[in-house]
Amino acid sequence: MKRFWGLMSLVILVSLLLASCSGASGSHLDAIKQNGVIKVGTSADYPPFEYVDESGNRVGFDIELMEEIAKRLGVTVEWVDMPFDSLIAGVQEGKIDASISAFNYTEERDQVVDFTEPYYMGEDAFLVADGFTGTIAAPEDVASFKVGVQTGTTQDAWLTDSLVAEGLLPEENLFRYDRADQAALDLKSGRIDVMMADYIPAEALAEQIGGLKIAYQGVISSGPTNIVIPEGDAELKQTIDEILVELEAEGFIEALGLKYFQ
Repeated sequence: MKRFWGLMSLVILVSLLLASCSGASGSHLDAIKQNGVIKVGTSADYPPFEYVDESGNRVGFDIELMEEIAKRLGVTVEWVDMPFDSLIAGVQEGKIDASISAFNYTEERDQVVDFTEPYYMGEDAFLVADGFTGTIAAPEDVASFKVGVQTGTTQDAWLTDSLVAEGLLPEENLFRYDRADQAALDLKSGRIDVMMADYIPAEALAEQIGGLKIAYQGVISSGPTNIVIPEGDAELKQTIDEILVELEAEGFIEALGLKYFQ
């Protein structure tokens, strides 16, 4: 009997080791499908890409796009709302499987995470209060004002590298915010003079908050908008890229744009 239980223990041990090895060798995508859930990080303060509506629901262009991608993967989305400047680290550290939050590709970000193919091409904008009397004929003109921006964005990088580092904008006149709507509210109250953001969200914030207007728009720091995935995750990238091609061909992405950007 002792020999029997000894053999059984050995069989169980081997089975557990094989299961462990099998799980370890499975891909990230396999794990997502097996769990039936993809954990996606976002910063839901950037309408119309991602925001919370009056009923407390998370909505927006990115939200609906990711929900459809998950549906075609055969899983559901578990949303994780995080400050924007924590999202890249969240993907790096495995706290989330991916992130969608109006991310623009940059070489710096590409050193630590990977990006899907673009699903949107963006412009930048400078937002001001209705009573603003200054002139912004070129992007560098904002160096004369108190400027607000969301921390960790490409706009933050442009202001820092092109204006502050060059001695054009005093460091104390650059105000960084965890949330875009916080910056817009400070703009309206007069604590800052100008806010830099992606054009579409800036336009949405102006309409949502009121008393604000676009003073300048153009491609300054923005460009292709992509979904962030873990570095080197070729299978997940290829799969999501294929779904994005399908959605583009079917007119799904264009329809979303008409819904949220018009």
